[in-house]
Amino acid sequence: MLVGYLYLEEVNRDIIKRLRVNHMIRAREVRLVGEKGEQLGIMPLFQAQETARKYNLDLVEVAPNAEPPVCRLLDYGRFKYQQAKKEQEMKKGQKASLLREVRLRPKIGDHDFEAKARNARKLLGDGAKVKVTIMFRGREITHPELGYKLLQRMMESLGEAASLERQAVLEGKRMNIILVPATPKSKPREEIKEEARGEAKKEAREEAKKESKEEVKKEAKEEAKKEAKEEAKKEAKEEVKEAQDAKN
Repeated sequence: MLVGYLYLEEVNRDIIKRLRVNHMIRAREVRLVGEKGEQLGIMPLFQAQETARKYNLDLVEVAPNAEPPVCRLLDYGRFKYQQAKKEQEMKKGQKASLLREVRLRPKIGDHDFEAKARNARKLLGDGAKVKVTIMFRGREITHPELGYKLLQRMMESLGEAASLERQAVLEGKRMNIILVPATPKSKPREEIKEEARGEAKKEAREEAKKESKEEVKKEAKEEAKKEAKEEAKKEAKEEVKEAQDAKN
């Protein structure tokens, strides 16, 4: 797998490292580190590249200023995915500590309500807590039931995307609830078992194919040996016969 440059953003330091990969590496010899961190020693670059190809991995120059440069065997695609996932989790963790607010009026229209609900869903999807606030004006506060109904409607609209952290509270002329991102539901036991059975069947089929191929190769090898022996015997008999005819 040939890859140009590998860009890795280190969130903690807020800098971007530019790493050479595969054919972009210019050093004549490198210190090679295996995929699991094992030291494979110092070797010429072409040998390190051959090792990477042998294991179907990328050769990544992780310490270009070392003497000699340090390269590591990595699955670039998986590495990039893991880095993106870590960054996303870090962002979610940061946003989870924030409390965002979505404000509504008791007489809000359907179109505006849907826009507010979409915004709340997005904030929850990003990992943030959301305070949904109903703002009363004037004599509207004499009908708090309108606020309760609107908050209930918001909960129903968000569905499984939100969990209620704090019940409705009336503070002066404002009524609010606090929502948090819903915890993903665990899969039913039977579904987990079914997936496990499916994986086991798949592995069994792959193993059976492998064993079948090995058996076919073994049988073919035995047949080839047998044919070779028969051919050798036939040639030997013919040579003996020719020798006897020559004597006679």
